[in-house]
Amino acid sequence: MFIHKHPYKPFIPKQATKLIVGTLPPPRFSTGNLKPDDVDFCYGSRDGQLWRILDQLFDLNLVYENTKYAIDQRKNFLKSHGIGICDMVESALRDKVDASDIGMQDVVLRDLLGYIKVHPKIDTLLFTGGNSKNGPEYFFRKHLKLNGLKLTPVSQEVPRIHIFDIKDKKNMTRTIRTVSLTAPSGSANRAVGSMPLYKQIKQRNPSFTTFDFRVMQYREFF
Repeated sequence: MFIHKHPYKPFIPKQATKLIVGTLPPPRFSTGNLKPDDVDFCYGSRDGQLWRILDQLFDLNLVYENTKYAIDQRKNFLKSHGIGICDMVESALRDKVDASDIGMQDVVLRDLLGYIKVHPKIDTLLFTGGNSKNGPEYFFRKHLKLNGLKLTPVSQEVPRIHIFDIKDKKNMTRTIRTVSLTAPSGSANRAVGSMPLYKQIKQRNPSFTTFDFRVMQYREFF
C-alpha cells in the first residue's frame, strides 16, 4: 500500500481572493522522482494543463522545467493576481501507484474552511474538477457536511456554481462562491468532447480543441 502524501503546503498570499482547489499531484511529486520538464510546485506536472491555460490567458511566458526560476514565475503570478492554491487532500492510501482520484483510499482532508477563515479576502473557490467520486468538489462537500454546512446551487450548467456562508474569526458572515471547472487533465478530454457547447463550437470551427474549450471556460473566472 502506497502512502500518497501531499508534497506542498497550501500557498495562499495574504491578498488572495480566489483559491484553486484540487486533490493531489501525481505520486512522483511526493517521492521526488520528477521529470526534467516537471515544475516542483502545485500543478507542476508536465502532463497537466492548468499552468498552460493560465499562461495563455495572462501571457506569462512560463518555462516548463525543474528549476527554481520556474517555481518563482508561478508564485509571483499568484501573488500579483491574488490567487492561492489549497488542495483538499493531505494524504491518501493507494493500492496502485498512479494519479487517479478514484484510486485514493482512507483519505485525510485538509481543513480548507480553516484556511478560508484566516484569509478574510477569499470569496471564490475554483475546483479543478467536479463532484465525481474523489474529486475536489466531492471532498469539499464532505468537509462542509462535517462542519454543518452545505452548498446552495446557483447554476447547474458546466461549470457548476454554488455558494455557502461561513462565519469568520470575528463572527462575521461571508458568502463564498464555488466554481467546478472542467479538470485541466487529459483524462477529462472525453467529457469535454461530449459537451453540447464544445460540439457546437467544434462544428463551426474544426480547429477548436479541448484545450481551447478550457481556456474559454477558465477566462471568465480567473
